[in-house]
Amino acid sequence: MSEPYIRKMEKPWGYELHFVPETFPYMGKILHIEAGKRLSLQTHDKKQESWFLMKGRAKIIWDNENGSLIETEMKEGKGYACQINQRHRLVGITDCDIIEVSTPEQGTTYRLEDDYGRPDEHL
Repeated sequence: MSEPYIRKMEKPWGYELHFVPETFPYMGKILHIEAGKRLSLQTHDKKQESWFLMKGRAKIIWDNENGSLIETEMKEGKGYACQINQRHRLVGITDCDIIEVSTPEQGTTYRLEDDYGRPDEHL
């Protein structure tokens, strides 16, 4: 594929810019999270994700090694990785942009808490 690609997906917390076509064996996207908004507290049964804070301030609420939820303020220029079945949630402290790379959009996203009342997502 030699043509540029972008797909914007509106979300209640901001938007996603997918820069990798869904037919590829991996996914790449930019998450724009508005200040004070947060993604679902969720787990994935097949998908694994990593994040990189490009600009702004954000935090991750996620399971530590003991299975307790902790908050980690992200640092610009640093990467963070989430394991399969690890509970996690991204939160915009200010408007922020985060690069997310992951295994393909597959399996089920279990939304344990969602500010917008969305159901689990089955792919």
